[in-house]
Amino acid sequence: MIKPEILAPAGDMECIVNSLKFGADAVYLAGKQFGMRTASKNFDNEELKQAVLLAHSYNSKLYITINTLPRNNEMAVLPDFLSYAEEIGIDAFIIGDLGVFELAKKYAPKVDRHISTQAGIVNSDTAAAWYNMGASRVVLAREMTFDDIGDIRAKIPKGLEIECFVHGAMCVSFSGRCLISSYMTGRDANRGDCAQPCRWKYHLYEENRDGQFFPVEEADNGTYLYNSRDLCMIEHIPQLVKSGISSLKIEGRAKSAYYCAVTTNAYRHALNDFMEEGDSYTLKPWIKEELEKISHREYSTGFYLGGEPGQVTSNGGYIRHYDVVAVCQDSNGKTANITQRNKFLVGDELDVLPPSGIPFKTRCISLINKRGEPVESAPHAMEELTITTDREIPKSSVIRKKRV
Repeated sequence: MIKPEILAPAGDMECIVNSLKFGADAVYLAGKQFGMRTASKNFDNEELKQAVLLAHSYNSKLYITINTLPRNNEMAVLPDFLSYAEEIGIDAFIIGDLGVFELAKKYAPKVDRHISTQAGIVNSDTAAAWYNMGASRVVLAREMTFDDIGDIRAKIPKGLEIECFVHGAMCVSFSGRCLISSYMTGRDANRGDCAQPCRWKYHLYEENRDGQFFPVEEADNGTYLYNSRDLCMIEHIPQLVKSGISSLKIEGRAKSAYYCAVTTNAYRHALNDFMEEGDSYTLKPWIKEELEKISHREYSTGFYLGGEPGQVTSNGGYIRHYDVVAVCQDSNGKTANITQRNKFLVGDELDVLPPSGIPFKTRCISLINKRGEPVESAPHAMEELTITTDREIPKSSVIRKKRV
């Protein structure tokens, strides 16, 4: 078995730091143009250069998404961007358009070319065709089962890698190619500007009954027709590896740095454990529990096991069991300097995710503000405090608190 890479997302510099710190073999992100996530900050040219240097300092790779369908005026500025990406050492482009693919071959021939899930690849002939044109990897459509993936792997050239999403939000439409947002809001989902109307609640309206709305099914708070469950494959690491997948991809370039840390850490540890333990492998309970400590919709296994992942029809929101309350800047024994993110109190039990990735619990014994005054709570966002606990909190740890 070949050990796949863990591919993590990054929407800003804090996200890439956390993805790398918690074990990503590669990180994918976007520049200020051509990416499918305009909601995230993304990276200007200088930031891209710094991101490459940072990733390579961790012996990790950096991929840049060019997966929108650019218009002619955008294509005119693409050659300079492609050449710059090659110059700063980008490891691969993630491409969804044939014209972009050909320009990448011409203006950045040293950069690997990966084919985006937006291309909707569902068979070995299409995958092989991309390989023959010069692609080194295909990101398969999310609508594939384990059997489908295994069959494709068996029929494509050995040199062609397969990448598959294993965690995160799923679009209601095939391979993310959705028109609902542009119809309803004028924001084009296929150009990275989705308003997520699939998460809104809907009622039935009869044209002759002005102002009367009817739920499509009986539910007190409305009906959610398109609200896909989130993908979570943490319990199926052995099947993912045995299917011949080269890269396990985590969705989330519009998500927080905390999300990047937790998801990357969980899949890193699960994959390492399986590769070391083989047939005796069992998923450690704490790894699965970690993925309950981030905001998420109801989890599913997507299309991997056959059938539809289904929709969440009762609500459009997230499940949130934990809040990030602080980040540790440095520590000395059981005393640490922290930057507060959400309110917590002296006496609270805290849940710590250290750089080692193995979470533990501790209790807040005391808090002192910057003026040297003891305080009973940390109510101000980004306030710098000194905390004393009953266990040492390593530098760079993320500190959380369970919601009551």
